[in-house]
Amino acid sequence: MTFSTESEAVLAALLADVGACRICVERPQGAPLPHEPRPVLRVSPRARLLIAGQAPGMRVHRSGLPFDDPSGDRLRDWMGVDRETFYDVSRIGVAAMSFCFPGYDAHGGDLPPRRECAPHWHDALFSALPRVETVLAVGKYAQAYHLRRLGVALRASASVTETVGRWRELSALRPRIIPLPHPSWRNTAWLKRNPWFAEELLPVVRAEVARLAGAAGPARAEAAPLGAAILLRSAKAD
Repeated sequence: MTFSTESEAVLAALLADVGACRICVERPQGAPLPHEPRPVLRVSPRARLLIAGQAPGMRVHRSGLPFDDPSGDRLRDWMGVDRETFYDVSRIGVAAMSFCFPGYDAHGGDLPPRRECAPHWHDALFSALPRVETVLAVGKYAQAYHLRRLGVALRASASVTETVGRWRELSALRPRIIPLPHPSWRNTAWLKRNPWFAEELLPVVRAEVARLAGAAGPARAEAAPLGAAILLRSAKAD
């Protein structure tokens, strides 16, 4: 697939708008974001693999790198890639359901993704990424959104086990959707109770990652600024 200057300009403009977004502070649905926005997003028009997560945590909010935490270490292990490959935006895109860290709940846990983010940005963003062949959908919010875009509705009460257990069916969609539990330490008990995940699904995940991201795509240097634009803009705001 070739990319026109116009299509790359559209994505670059969209990324610039996301980087300047203050909707959850100025026009929030519910309580406003409790801190300054810092959208964390890495995409390019060339990456064929997309990781769709939930929302950045505090460590990611501070560093500006998605999955720059122990959960990211586990996710990279699941995928069979090193940090260099993971953060090569020409090979792997990362776009969570909430681009900004949503803050903490009353018990000290991370709040769910902000409700403003997906309706305002996500349809336009993923329409501007036509080369994506496979989405690793991490967690129920990402799974529900990306499946809904393809006309597949998840039951609101669907469990992690139920959704991830449908991976064969869902990976037949186009783009492929491979559902994953969140790689947080909180899911360690789930992983122990469900050994089929490591035995059956992870080999498929690693093979798909190797197929789509095992070698750098063309014009890697040209793609990087699109994925890095938001990180650079956010760093200046700190």
